[in-house]
Amino acid sequence: MTAADEWLKVESLDLEAQGVAHNAEGKVVFIDGALPGEEVRVSVQRRKNNWEQATVVDLRRESSQRVTPACRHFGTCGGCKMQHFHVGAQVATKQRALEDALWHLGKVKAERVLRPIEGPAWGYRYRARLSVRHVVKKGKVLVGFHERKSSYVADMDSCEVLPPHLSALLVPLRDLVAGMDQRDRLPQIEVAVGDEVTALVLRHLEPMTEGDLQRLRDFGATHAIQWWLQPKGPDTVHRLDDTGPRLAYTLPEFGITMPFKPTDFTQVNHQINQVLVGQALMRLGAQAHERVIDWFCGLGNFTLPIATQAREVLGIEGSEALVARSRENALVNGLADKTEFVARNLFEITPQELASYGHADKWLVDPPREGAFALAKALADLAADPALAPDYKAPSRIVYVSCNPATLARDAGLLVHQAGYRCVAAGAVNMFPHTAHVESMAVFEKN
Repeated sequence: MTAADEWLKVESLDLEAQGVAHNAEGKVVFIDGALPGEEVRVSVQRRKNNWEQATVVDLRRESSQRVTPACRHFGTCGGCKMQHFHVGAQVATKQRALEDALWHLGKVKAERVLRPIEGPAWGYRYRARLSVRHVVKKGKVLVGFHERKSSYVADMDSCEVLPPHLSALLVPLRDLVAGMDQRDRLPQIEVAVGDEVTALVLRHLEPMTEGDLQRLRDFGATHAIQWWLQPKGPDTVHRLDDTGPRLAYTLPEFGITMPFKPTDFTQVNHQINQVLVGQALMRLGAQAHERVIDWFCGLGNFTLPIATQAREVLGIEGSEALVARSRENALVNGLADKTEFVARNLFEITPQELASYGHADKWLVDPPREGAFALAKALADLAADPALAPDYKAPSRIVYVSCNPATLARDAGLLVHQAGYRCVAAGAVNMFPHTAHVESMAVFEKN
């Protein structure tokens, strides 16, 4: 057990941005707010047989990478955990986390470590979900993120990772909701910023009154906001008034415009997304005569740019609704004749089913946090037993974009040790500065 007067030396950061130390007994101590190289005393909040969880109460030796957080709500708001850590050190830590995961979980070492993809550290968050609470005891409405390790909404009037125009709306949104008839039945506001318009999605548990609808219209006119309403699940989202520009983002390098709904999954960081798509396609190296498969294609974020380079692209996603939207986006961009989209549960796929999609020269894989285990396993099974699909030929190159280094490492182990690939390159992507979230990209080539 860690003694109250014991000084601990912080050795590293874990994937939750907690400092990692060992006490005098050798037990691991996870320390909220501590940085590598620091010497701290702590208050233990939780004890288990093999580890303890604690917070810093005193600091004897400070890290040279410790900085003053830019947001005055840091420590209360749960939206960011690493603002006290220099952003360059954050990126280096994420790169090490990727390399450690690849080696320790997948026994894979990339032949080349790619330079991390970085972008703006502030004002980058173009997607967010803000909680709304009418707090009777405080006599006011709160709009913002949850407090750290709490279900309460933080009392915040600004946010440094939101674009400045959205940060400036937090207080006006409080006032708007406070004056609405349904203020106790409005649990959240979802934010989505496009290239030409900012959309806010109001979740409402009861039908909106005419007075509240007019208040929304007046607010939208004053602050240049496009309102959407969500009475139930995400499929019920609709515009309050069908006027004004369409919500969309662009990929200028490829001449692509991507219309989307504010509740669709799109990357929160548009600047990084543009760089990531460009880097991924450069690593993929699709040629005009080649056929490419984009697994977990979403709305076509990678599919459509690839279609500007390859002969044909097959996009595969788990939802019929997403596939329909991808087809629409291909039409918008004049790429319908070079793209095909199929709905398929990619968490359950056999080697024979994989082979049925035909040979593709290259793959782009961009799965959710669960990774692409079934896909990698099917490819490994085909390599182990060619008789399962005698005419199948595996892709020569795979670019894997990941939002979870653990599942990437697991899948990389299958690709390298069973499917006959080399991991020729891997690098971190700082999609979410000041958070512990690690995005990455890895490139695999057939032996």
